[in-house]
Amino acid sequence: MDKDKLVLKDGTKITLETGASLGSLTVISDNKSTMLGTWEKLTKDNLAEVCIQNSAGLAVGRYKDLVLISETSIVQQDGTVHTTFRLKEKDALEKRMDAVEAGQEIQDETIASLADELTDTQLGLAEAYELAGGGI
Repeated sequence: MDKDKLVLKDGTKITLETGASLGSLTVISDNKSTMLGTWEKLTKDNLAEVCIQNSAGLAVGRYKDLVLISETSIVQQDGTVHTTFRLKEKDALEKRMDAVEAGQEIQDETIASLADELTDTQLGLAEAYELAGGGI
């Protein structure tokens, strides 16, 4: 029987056992390694755009800016791992913090670039001063 899938931004499809809500997405993995691989896919970038597809492949939910709240895993006797991932949409404060961090990153890059340009200018002026016979 086909199951619902969580489709991440990078196209990764994660088969869901239950997906009643973002706060309770259950995944069954063959082993711990497979579960960890799934968990590692739930990055900030991959959770920026998410789609839930039903068993027919139709999108039944589209979400932006999700965050992973937690995961809970239980290893079964047969070695399979039953994991519940809890996701949520970012609230206004989290979105604002993302914007501040992005702005700070741009500002940091601009300052570093200006510092490089200033250093190059100072070196150029020092060379010109030397060539002009300054300091003699």
